[in-house]
Amino acid sequence: MLKIIKSFRLIINYKTYIITALALLSSFTCYHFGLVAKFPDMLVGVAIVFPVVFSIGSAYTRRETALQRFSDFKGHAIAIYYASRDWTTNKDNTLSAQAREQVRDILINLKVMLKANSNDEWDAKEKSMYDMFSKLSHLTMEFRNFGVQSGEISRVSQYISKMIIAFDNMRIVYRYRTPITLRAYSKVFIYTFPIIYGPYFASTFHDFSAQLEYVMPVLYSFILVSLDNIQDQLENPFDEVGEDDIIIEAEETAKLLD
Repeated sequence: MLKIIKSFRLIINYKTYIITALALLSSFTCYHFGLVAKFPDMLVGVAIVFPVVFSIGSAYTRRETALQRFSDFKGHAIAIYYASRDWTTNKDNTLSAQAREQVRDILINLKVMLKANSNDEWDAKEKSMYDMFSKLSHLTMEFRNFGVQSGEISRVSQYISKMIIAFDNMRIVYRYRTPITLRAYSKVFIYTFPIIYGPYFASTFHDFSAQLEYVMPVLYSFILVSLDNIQDQLENPFDEVGEDDIIIEAEETAKLLD
């Protein structure tokens, strides 16, 4: 029950109540002054619902792509640790401890970068991420000193290469999101439509029983603003604000490596 309430709080917020109040005020004012009109209902679907649903679908697809790329990143990082632990013939070394620490640091740095609120914060951390990749690459070169064959070292180097590719894919998801112009267009209509349609809502007052005249403006406002809030929650899959966001559990992953 608490989870359901939390979900509703994410899609129904202060913007919902503000737009609903303005829609009610517009409807009341239009009815009071006799300003009524029969606007087409299909305008809602064409001008608002379709673009918003398209944006939500696009944001969800980006989230799924980000999940796959993070899985690739994490999986290859863990594979490097297991290689440092199991592939050496001379077990008298600290390679596995170093690899575990470096994997942990990389995941923590990745989490900080993906939760950054601006591109400037990202840029400040990006150089350190590549330094960590370089450090991890140097560590794999030490495998040769403990009996790991050249072919196996080449395979580990490919793991690092795939981590870098997955990292760049996540960078693209972080930086390039749903088209800004489409989002701006949707927001303008979502926040103005319930108010502009005041004459239409006023014209339907006689179609409802007493105390139900304001059902339409309330429903329109709640539905449209809720759709916009859903899109906002999905827009950044890494900020850990929405319930569908990607959680990067760096410390928990490091504890599993033993």
